[in-house]
Amino acid sequence: MNQAPFSHLIGFDDAPFSRGHRGDVLTVGAVYAGARLDGVLSTRVRRDGANATRRLAELVAGSRFHRQLHAVLLQGIALAGFNVVDVPRLADALALPVLVVARHEPDMAAVRRALMERVPGGARKWRLIERLGPMEPMAGLHVQRWGIDAPTAERLLRVSAINGKLPEPLRTAHLIAGGVGRGESRHRA
Repeated sequence: MNQAPFSHLIGFDDAPFSRGHRGDVLTVGAVYAGARLDGVLSTRVRRDGANATRRLAELVAGSRFHRQLHAVLLQGIALAGFNVVDVPRLADALALPVLVVARHEPDMAAVRRALMERVPGGARKWRLIERLGPMEPMAGLHVQRWGIDAPTAERLLRVSAINGKLPEPLRTAHLIAGGVGRGESRHRA
């Protein structure tokens, strides 16, 4: 991974949980300095809740890594089901750009339907998603971004992808969260 300008990144993903699970879900952040895993952070967010933004902001701001970070990467805009991250608020709280990354473009009509029909506070959560605009195809992925222009975001994605298309901080967070959550990581990261 190229050392500049994005040599310090954190990527977040949540641990797997059963369909019937209620309560908090483990969320893992993998901190990278260049191509090296530099640290791991973790917190818990409420299944389908509204505390993901606050928990991530407090976790990162209170860590020894915050001052070195150049950007935050999220594996999807929601953690623990539909605990939707308020990306502009997270970016402002940390004074960092935030990228929401997905391998495939989500079916936004299905997401909206699920939020409106099955999730408490669904209308507010849908507005948070809409505020970011549609996902953009970029570097073989789909991205929503805040606080960073498209060419810079694409460069960040390309230099941080070491083992495939997914940025290494997200790939590592996914593997760690899966391994801790299930006892063994599964599926492609």
